[in-house]
Amino acid sequence: MFLIRKVIPVALVLAAGASFAEVIEESNRDSWDLSDLYPSLEAWTQAGQEVDVMLAEFVKCKDELGSSAARLRECLDLFYRGQKEFTRYFIYAAMGSDVDIRDQDAMAKRQTAGLMATRLSTDTAFVQPELLAVGEETLLRYIAAEPGLEEYRYFIENVVRQAQHTLGEEGEGVIAAAGNVTAAPFNIYSTLTNAEVTWPTIALSDTEEARIDQAGYSRYRGVINRDDRQKVFDEFWGTWKQFERTMGTTLNAAINADYFQATVREYPNSLSAAIDNANIPETVYRTLVSETNANLDTLHRYLQLRARILGIDDLRYFDIYPPLVNSDKEFPLEAGMALTLEALKPLGEDYVSAMRHGLENRWMDAYPSEGKRSGAYMQGGGYDVHPYVLMNYNENYGSVSTLAHEWGHAMHSYLAAQAQPYPTYSYSTFTAEIASTFNEALLLEHMLSIAETDEERLFYLGSALESIRGTFFRQTMFAEFELAIHEEVEQGRPLTGQRLTEMYADILKRYHGHDEGVLTIDDAYTVEWAYIPHFYFNFYVYQYATSIAAASLLAQDVLSRREGALDNYLGLLAAGGSDYPYELLKGAGVDMATPEPYRATIARMNKIMDQIEKILDRQQYATNE
Repeated sequence: MFLIRKVIPVALVLAAGASFAEVIEESNRDSWDLSDLYPSLEAWTQAGQEVDVMLAEFVKCKDELGSSAARLRECLDLFYRGQKEFTRYFIYAAMGSDVDIRDQDAMAKRQTAGLMATRLSTDTAFVQPELLAVGEETLLRYIAAEPGLEEYRYFIENVVRQAQHTLGEEGEGVIAAAGNVTAAPFNIYSTLTNAEVTWPTIALSDTEEARIDQAGYSRYRGVINRDDRQKVFDEFWGTWKQFERTMGTTLNAAINADYFQATVREYPNSLSAAIDNANIPETVYRTLVSETNANLDTLHRYLQLRARILGIDDLRYFDIYPPLVNSDKEFPLEAGMALTLEALKPLGEDYVSAMRHGLENRWMDAYPSEGKRSGAYMQGGGYDVHPYVLMNYNENYGSVSTLAHEWGHAMHSYLAAQAQPYPTYSYSTFTAEIASTFNEALLLEHMLSIAETDEERLFYLGSALESIRGTFFRQTMFAEFELAIHEEVEQGRPLTGQRLTEMYADILKRYHGHDEGVLTIDDAYTVEWAYIPHFYFNFYVYQYATSIAAASLLAQDVLSRREGALDNYLGLLAAGGSDYPYELLKGAGVDMATPEPYRATIARMNKIMDQIEKILDRQQYATNE
C-alpha cells in the first residue's frame, strides 16, 4: 500500500487568485442562511397564508380552463405562482428540519408544510383531466392566440401525451389526497435511522472512539487498518440487521405504493409508470442493465487490481472503500472550495464567479452534527432566491468530490433559473446527475494535473476507478435490484426483510464475483439494501449510472476543446426542463438508449486501469533492480 502524507495549505490552492476564504467569516462559513428565503418565522407563516389565498382563488378556475385563451392563461399563471410560492414555503421548513431531525418544533413545521402539499395536490387535481376534456386542438389554438401561454406549451403538450394514463377529476383527487400516505414509508425510514436508532461507538486502533452512525460509517469504512474496517462493517451492518424486519416493512410499503399508482393509471408495470412523466424510453433502463452485466469482467478486473495494490489475497467486502493509494491529506473547507473552483475553470468565468458568490454568501450547510440529516443534497426549489447545498464535510478528498458534485446540481439550478421561466425551470433527474458527475470529472482531471508523484497519480486514478465503480456499477446494481423487487410485488409475492436480503445478496455477489473467488461477500453485510434511501424514490438510482456515462463523454469534449462542446453543455444546463430530458441530451450529442455511452464508460475504466498497471509495473521493475 502506498501512503501520501501532506496537508493541502489554503494559501497554495488560493494562489491562482481565489479570494473567497478571506470573505467567509469563521462564525458563519459553515451554515446556510435560510433568511434569504424568509427573514423570520413570522414571514414564513404569512407566506403559508398567502399560498392558501392563492389556492382558494385558483379553485375558482375549475370548469373554466376551456372557456377562453385569456382565462386559461390567468388560471395557469395562478397555478404556477402558487406552486412556486408553496415550494419556497415547503423547503424552508424541510431544510430547517434537516439540520436537526431531533427538533420537534422543526419537524412540526415540516409536517404542516406536508399537509399543505397534500391539500395543494388535491385542490389542483382537476387541472389535467379538465385540460384533456378541452382537447388538444382547442388547446393548441389557444396557445397560438395568446402569447402568454407559450411558456406553458411544454406542460400542456405533456398533459396531452399522457392522456391515457390520466384519471378523471375524482380519481386524480384521490391520488393526490393519498400523498401523505405514500410518503410515509420514507418519512418513517428517515426518522428511525436519523433520530431513533442507537448507533454504536467503537474503539479503533488510531482513535479513542468512533460513533458508527451513517456519517461515521462513511468516514471510517475506508480506514487503513483492515481489522478496523471489519469492525466498522460488523458494527454498522449488525445494527441494521436488528431492524431488518422493520426496514422490510417500510420498503415493501413504498414498493406497493409505486405499484398502486402504476396500476390505477393503467401502466404495464411500475418502471414504465416511473419514467413516463419524463418520457424516458424504457430501452434506456434495460440497455443500462444489460450492458453493465455484459461487462462485469471489467468490474472484476478492478477488484483484482484493488487486491494487488492493497496486498490482499482474500479480498472481502470491507476492502472496497480504502483508496488504492491511501492518503491522509486534509482538505479544509476553504481548500476544498478553492480546488473545486480551480477545477471548474474550463466552464468559463461566469460559471466560476456565480459559484464563488454562492460559497461566499452561505448557500451551503457544510459540517456534520448530531441529529443532522446524513449525506448530501442540493435544494433548488427557491426559484426567486438561489439553490442551497447540504453537506456533511469530513475534510477528505471524498468530501471535496462531493462538494463538486452537489455544486454541479446547484449551478444547474442557478443557470436554469437565469434562463427559464418558472414553468420550464425544473429539470429531470435524468439530466440533473449529469451536471454533478461532470463536475467530479473536471475535479479529477485537475487533481491529476497537479499531482507531483506516481503515488499521487495513483491516488487520483484510483479515486476515478472508485467513482466509476460507485456511480456506474454500484448504481446499476441498485437499479437491477430495484427492478427485481418491483417485479416481485407485481407478481404478487411478499417482500419481507428476509426476502429482500436474499434477493440483494444474489445480485451483490454476482456483481462482485463472489462465486468466482474475486471478492467474498459475508452474509452479515447483505442487509445493505436497508441502508439505501434512494430505494424509496421510485426508480431514481439508475440515473446516476446513465449520468456518469453521459458526463464522461461531455467532459471529454469540453476538456479537448471540441468546437461547440462548451456551449452545448452549458446550453443543456440552461435548458432546465424546457424539453424531455432524453431529447435534450440527444441534442447535446449523447443517445442513452444505445450501448455506446455505456461501452465508452467501460473503455474509460479499462484505460485508467492500464495506466495504473503501467505505473505499478514500472515501480516493481525499479524495486527489482
